[in-house]
Amino acid sequence: MSPVRVSLKCTQGKTGRSMQAALRMIAIICTAFLGSSLFQPAHSLGGTLHDAKHPNIILILIDDMGWGDFSCFGNRDAKTPHIDRMAQEGIRFSQFYVNAPICSPSRCAITTGQYPQRWKLTSFLNNRKDNAARGVADWLDPAAPTLARLLQRKGYATGHFGKWHLGGQRDVDDAPAITSYGFDQSLTNFEGMGPKLLPLTQKPGEDRPGKIWGDAERLGGPVTWMQRSEITGGYIDHAIPFMEQAVQQNKPFFMHLWPDDVHAPFWPPIDRWSSERRDQYHAVLEEMDRQFAKLFAFVRDTPSISNNTLVLICSDNGPDVGAGSSGPFLGGKTTLYEGGIRSPLIVWGPSHIAPIAKGTFNHDSVLAAFDLVPSLLTLAQGESGKLPSEIKFDGEDLSSTMLGFSNASRKEPLCWRRPPDRPLWKRPKSGEEDLPDLAIREGDWKLLCEYDGKSSQLYDLKNDPGESTNLAGKLPEIVEGLTKKLLAWHRSMPSDHGSDYPRK
Repeated sequence: MSPVRVSLKCTQGKTGRSMQAALRMIAIICTAFLGSSLFQPAHSLGGTLHDAKHPNIILILIDDMGWGDFSCFGNRDAKTPHIDRMAQEGIRFSQFYVNAPICSPSRCAITTGQYPQRWKLTSFLNNRKDNAARGVADWLDPAAPTLARLLQRKGYATGHFGKWHLGGQRDVDDAPAITSYGFDQSLTNFEGMGPKLLPLTQKPGEDRPGKIWGDAERLGGPVTWMQRSEITGGYIDHAIPFMEQAVQQNKPFFMHLWPDDVHAPFWPPIDRWSSERRDQYHAVLEEMDRQFAKLFAFVRDTPSISNNTLVLICSDNGPDVGAGSSGPFLGGKTTLYEGGIRSPLIVWGPSHIAPIAKGTFNHDSVLAAFDLVPSLLTLAQGESGKLPSEIKFDGEDLSSTMLGFSNASRKEPLCWRRPPDRPLWKRPKSGEEDLPDLAIREGDWKLLCEYDGKSSQLYDLKNDPGESTNLAGKLPEIVEGLTKKLLAWHRSMPSDHGSDYPRK
């Protein structure tokens, strides 16, 4: 008897979630009678051993994009049709978190599977003087575990194409090369060591393009200069031959595609220029989506790749004020409110995702960027693989959730510490205010407080995802329990200089 296939198109809201739960229950009941084939990955239904153990993995990490910026996540002011199609063929996750509200520590977590505080990366990497003043390392310690190195040891071809920002920037010119972290090939921007693409900038009416970050040439080469508005496509043009070479060598591949977009300043194509900041942002967003089309088409139209590839798409932190959208959430980049640490997540992989989950929007599962490392490592190793016992990941294996076979969430709470140099936040309408230093999410509860546990804010995210009603005064027992856990986590991590950094 053929397996039953249930087509599930989930909408937002209580009705959609109830329908999703009901249809999942129907599928489970059908499976009990018809066998387990419905909820098995394609490789379990007759794929090769190579397919079963070694899926190709493409991890796309967009720079400074908000939760609500893809049109498939609710944006009505810009269109992202090529990314939307990946969502329609895959799974969207609405409760996916990054582990910091700013770039370098967020990138550390998604690279190592650990809290970035363990490696003294708590804000963006800058020059030596500023790093020291903030208590931040100059680069990620090469002794840190990395998914790339672990997969490289298992025979994967590994490549990094795009922004790095984990060492090698400004006057920090002795950082390890990107290839020191387990990558066979790398191509980066002005914030990494090794070959790079550097930006030419041109505004309407200018006859010649200008150059920015020209001194980054001393951080490694060869260097190619190209229009800033085309650089995402430049990374893709190098990533495609990397994938082709891996296929020719009969190797699975793991690849970072980490564009500079949509980070300010905004440089859209000249014919999309605007004097309005948000319009500039949307032009860059749509142009990035257009350039991604080439990558997605290559993966989708190459059978040796499309049949065994996972593509993950997310952002490194929330958006800049006045640029991207945090959707229904409070805050943006640098804040510990939901808008600073929630990211859209899309997982695509036709041969790996549960058929019932394709095209759905998972509103239930709570997972974070550092969970991707043990999850992807588990998938890469196959059913018999085990996570390395010598590494203590802070992330959890949620591979079944990621592929739509489960709605499970993380078991342990999530904790955050603000960047030491970002104590203040300018609200779009009401102006500047102090930011909480720490945050924790456990279950549906979210608590924010100062380093000493005072000035608590408590939110019920299930009923108040916009963090509009502080319940701390009404629920002291919950505040006390969460504060105790949060401060214990904070004190267990290496310190930075957030408590004495100038407030400006």
